[in-house]
Amino acid sequence: MPKKLSYKDAGLDLDLYNQTMDQLPPLMRRTFTPRVIEREGGFAGLFSLDFADRLFARNYRHPVLVSSTDGVGTKLKVAIAMGKHDTVGIDLVAMSVNDCLCMGAEPLFFLDYLAMSRDNPALTRQLVSGVAEGCRQAECALIGGETAIMPDFYQSGEYDMAGFCVGVVERFKIVDGEATRPGDLVLGLASSGLHSNGYSLARKVVFEAAGLRVDSHIAELGCTAGEALLEPTRIYVAAIKEVLAHYRVKRAIRGIAHITGGGLVENVPRILPAGCEVVIRKGSWPVPPVFAWLQSLGGIDEAEMYRVFNMGIGMALVVGPYYGDHIIHQLARKGIDCWPIGEVRLGDPQVSLLD
Repeated sequence: MPKKLSYKDAGLDLDLYNQTMDQLPPLMRRTFTPRVIEREGGFAGLFSLDFADRLFARNYRHPVLVSSTDGVGTKLKVAIAMGKHDTVGIDLVAMSVNDCLCMGAEPLFFLDYLAMSRDNPALTRQLVSGVAEGCRQAECALIGGETAIMPDFYQSGEYDMAGFCVGVVERFKIVDGEATRPGDLVLGLASSGLHSNGYSLARKVVFEAAGLRVDSHIAELGCTAGEALLEPTRIYVAAIKEVLAHYRVKRAIRGIAHITGGGLVENVPRILPAGCEVVIRKGSWPVPPVFAWLQSLGGIDEAEMYRVFNMGIGMALVVGPYYGDHIIHQLARKGIDCWPIGEVRLGDPQVSLLD
């Protein structure tokens, strides 16, 4: 007679899984706004687009939904090696909400997907707490998600994360770069480090070529290699929303580019109309020391650095020249350093880097 098998024998303990799920609702509720409609045990999240409450009123004339999805990438390998899992959820949220922001949209809600080899309530709580913190910073609600246990797919201790954001913008307020003209300024907003891009190269340089460990102290950075690489991605939502709200009629911000994989040279052209080239002056902003450390450690060509990494600029704004100084001051009040790093000229839609 064959042995009786159960789901637990296949690697998934349903009782433990339920324990894991029971600890997540309090983390999610930290992010809820009055527009979230709670339904216990529902199969999907509910969010009210229009909202009549006097304090939180939202009434749209021609709303356009904006969506974005992304993951964290091999930065997760650093988190796993360090045994620190409460910040990569911030990265997950940042990669999607910053993309939605590029259209001038207000992020509304977020959903996450977590996959791992074995159910681990403590690990899941750390990961989702990071997602909740990212949503709090992005002023959006975490209204749902999915946790998948796949013992034959992931090695023990490994996991992956993906996320999905939905935002909204009035059609006449969409920021798409089409208003860009020669003479406009390019402002660079400070990144918090590598953000979540270029980690296949960064890990190869640090852990393979240089033979360092996550706990190796790096004197020029004043921290360990793991701490430098695990710095969370900056979320720009609150600051940019305030700037956009300030200019209710005038189109002060012509275009917004999230500087992710491809760096400035590949992301800024995505928002340029025909006939507009951007010239960026290297040296017009302070490049964080983590980039010089990586470049020196791996002997990486400068052109490769600018193509793979953000080089200290996490987001670029194309703005009317009259508004540049005021926008810089507005962002400074929100704790975001910002510098004029270039301008728009006549030419093909591309970025030229000048020494």
